[in-house]
Amino acid sequence: MEPGQRFCNVLAHINRANWKEIGRSKKNNRALIVYMNIEEIRDYILQKPSVTEGFPFGEETLVFKVNEKIFLLASLDSDPLRFNVKCDPDKAIELREEYPENILPGFHMNKKHWNTIVVDGTLSKKLLKEMIDDSYNLVYSKNTKKKK
Repeated sequence: MEPGQRFCNVLAHINRANWKEIGRSKKNNRALIVYMNIEEIRDYILQKPSVTEGFPFGEETLVFKVNEKIFLLASLDSDPLRFNVKCDPDKAIELREEYPENILPGFHMNKKHWNTIVVDGTLSKKLLKEMIDDSYNLVYSKNTKKKK
């Protein structure tokens, strides 16, 4: 079974969305929602060059690799959504201090180099994408240097 098909099958059994009401519209009193889910994260990641996805640790953990090296792991059965990203050690500490409830030392990972991100609507999409980009670039550049 292809990873994309497997991903869809797994998603059929989990809570797909992470919603947080951040206020009400003055115009019509509708809820204002910050929305980020695994499908949006996956679509963003798969646009990057040389990225593959798979389930090497079971169907509850979606793994993204660049040139066969892991740069992001997402827990599909957690609510709210959580994912691990690689991070520069100094920046990892800064982010954890700034967002202590949402950016944690990497779960089951080297705590110096990995952060666990809790996606509950607190962190902006921009920041989430920056952390994904940083992780991708750290792994991609390190792997590219080794090949030279």
